[in-house]
Amino acid sequence: MALVTAGVVVLDCAEPEKLAEFYKELLAAEEVDANANRVEIRTADGFRLALRRDVNATPPSWPRPENSLQAHLEFVVDDPDAVERRIVSLGGRPMEAGDASGPMEERGYADPAGHSFTVRRGAPTAPKQG
Repeated sequence: MALVTAGVVVLDCAEPEKLAEFYKELLAAEEVDANANRVEIRTADGFRLALRRDVNATPPSWPRPENSLQAHLEFVVDDPDAVERRIVSLGGRPMEAGDASGPMEERGYADPAGHSFTVRRGAPTAPKQG
């Protein structure tokens, strides 16, 4: 029997309520728990994300080298352009992340509180050639 039954990604931020709104909209998620210092959301497929209040939180500077990448979220998408428009409309911003072309296209972003995340085009469904 597993001792750990579930995992939750937790992001520290100054305003968890506001950041939860960003991720609820982006992921079509529902709030499942909240108190004065933490908001947890869950997507239809069960992904859980919690936003925890830390008034001294400072986001990493990724992709700049001054501050190492502490952690980031990665979301698999079908249409990176449409997702980028949605991210920006919700208050997120694109970040420089190098070459984003190709079948496994990946783009870097920051949420409204400065946490980095990437969106990656899903793996091609066609069988490998050769």
